[in-house]
Amino acid sequence: MVHQQRSQGRLSQSSDTKDRGGRGDRGDRDAIVALLAPRLVHFAGVARTEHVTRAAQEMQVPQSTLSRSMVRLEQDLGVELFARRGRTVSLTPAGRTFLTSVERALAEVERAADEVRADADPATGKVAFGFLHTMGAETVPGLLHAFRADHPRVRFSLVQNYGEAMLEKLRAGELDLCLTSPVPDAPDLVARRLDEQKLRLVVPADHRLASRRRIRLAEAAEDTFVTLEPGYGLRRITDDLCQEAGFKPRVAFEGEEAETLRGLVAAGLGVALLPPPAVARPGVVELTVTAPRAVREIGVAWLDGHPDTAPVAAFKKFLLSRRGSLLPA
Repeated sequence: MVHQQRSQGRLSQSSDTKDRGGRGDRGDRDAIVALLAPRLVHFAGVARTEHVTRAAQEMQVPQSTLSRSMVRLEQDLGVELFARRGRTVSLTPAGRTFLTSVERALAEVERAADEVRADADPATGKVAFGFLHTMGAETVPGLLHAFRADHPRVRFSLVQNYGEAMLEKLRAGELDLCLTSPVPDAPDLVARRLDEQKLRLVVPADHRLASRRRIRLAEAAEDTFVTLEPGYGLRRITDDLCQEAGFKPRVAFEGEEAETLRGLVAAGLGVALLPPPAVARPGVVELTVTAPRAVREIGVAWLDGHPDTAPVAAFKKFLLSRRGSLLPA
């Protein structure tokens, strides 16, 4: 337990502050950590050697600095950690209890430092990469295969999601880069257009338009649509294209994945505007839309001002080099 009086008020906090927004506990914790953290390595060194002079030599700090650090640590905790006999010290029961947790905490910090250094390693580091579900079957595997030809040991953490969710992960620091559509325009992000993908009107095999190869989208104005849920980029594009064609789509089913929508179309439950499939699906016909121009732009985005590790920088450069040839022909 932290003894606040002996730390001369440095850990104390008014009841008003504790009551505002429930931040009192966090404020106490932050204050304790700020006070104790710089002294934990010193404590562990003295506890290991049980000799202040020897610990000071090993850690290459002045003996007086080390002695003051231990005294202040005990004052901040309000607990005696050492029994002193000249320059020789031994842990009290409280000191032994504290040492167990301190060693565990320092080991976790060391593990975390090793992990972030490994992730930043130019040859073996990690890239957190997000992409749309519709790019997972063919496009992204092809990109990773091509990139790893020159960077065979770079590791990837892959996240499939819809556009807005990936942008939030970028902002939260959970992703380094993402392939998304539409290409975002936001002040906190940097985005570069890489390619565009034609969208097709997918209809059931027995649909009245199934014998056609090319249609105007307005010809489907009376059909029921199956679409992705609101918030998905492809849903926004579908709504915009239908509006440009002069109608608002009547939506019967909303899903989260393009191939599920193809299954709904095959079952005769509606029509859909979708990018080409990786593998042709039976039961549907995919029609070229001549008007309006039915495409979606694919771009790469990252957080503005966010420093890149070497593997992230290499993969970003690789993606930008694929402008105009990102997608299969």
